Amino acid sequence: MVHEHLDQKMVNALLGDGRASLRSLAEELDVSVTTISNHLSALEDEGVIEGYTPKINYDECGYDVTAIIQLRVEGHALPEVTEALREHRQMISVYEVTGDHDIIAIGKFKDTDGMNDQIKSILSDPDISASNTSVVLNAVTENEQFELDVPEDD
Repeated sequence: MVHEHLDQKMVNALLGDGRASLRSLAEELDVSVTTISNHLSALEDEGVIEGYTPKINYDECGYDVTAIIQLRVEGHALPEVTEALREHRQMISVYEVTGDHDIIAIGKFKDTDGMNDQIKSILSDPDISASNTSVVLNAVTENEQFELDVPEDD
């Protein structure tokens, strides 16, 4: 029996429980454990599934200050600045963007002093020509993943 859209259904099941066993996935999706194992290996090899990790609530760990940092950077230095930001362990996201700024970085900090120290360190780069930092007052939703669309079987 051909199971259409098995990969999408498997990804969605793993979003619900990233620690699900192959056997439980097979039962839920009505396929063999071997089929699940083969499809899961293929999804990992293709980079669709990049890894399995706990979902951390940084606020509960004391990192309750979130800053959104917008930077304007000299074009030639974009790769170096984004790499330097990526290497800051508290930068949870770094994006190259269109618009008035070239980079948007999101960082988590224990307090505003720690945030200020890191931002001053970042802004010491002479290739950064302008910056704007916003402190998040309320994270309405954060780090959410969404289920993949699964077309209905005919």
